[in-house]
Amino acid sequence: MTKKTKNRLAGTAGGVINGLFGGGGGMVLLPLLTGWSGLEARAAFATCVAIIFPMCCLSAAIYLFQVRPALSELLPYLLGGGLGGVIGGMTFEKIPARWLKIIFGLFLLYGGVRYLLW
Repeated sequence: MTKKTKNRLAGTAGGVINGLFGGGGGMVLLPLLTGWSGLEARAAFATCVAIIFPMCCLSAAIYLFQVRPALSELLPYLLGGGLGGVIGGMTFEKIPARWLKIIFGLFLLYGGVRYLLW
């Protein structure tokens, strides 16, 4: 299988997960970017964010038209997410790649346990 085909499959898998669950495509993409594409960890994290952003925008647009949540419900999350994105983006270069992997793994573990017990 060519690298281009693997990348397309990785993108498709991330998009399907993101569309089904309203997010989370990065948990599929990140391991595939490092494994299949051979990107080093820091480049894979940055690439994952760049790929996930348009996927989330598309998923959000679809959900907004289908569910039509009130802006008052969305605003606190949008503001908090924006602030978190700025803080994360500013500290990204300062955190060693090993710690990024550990933090990401802990978030995945937390999310998985929470969903299983919810």
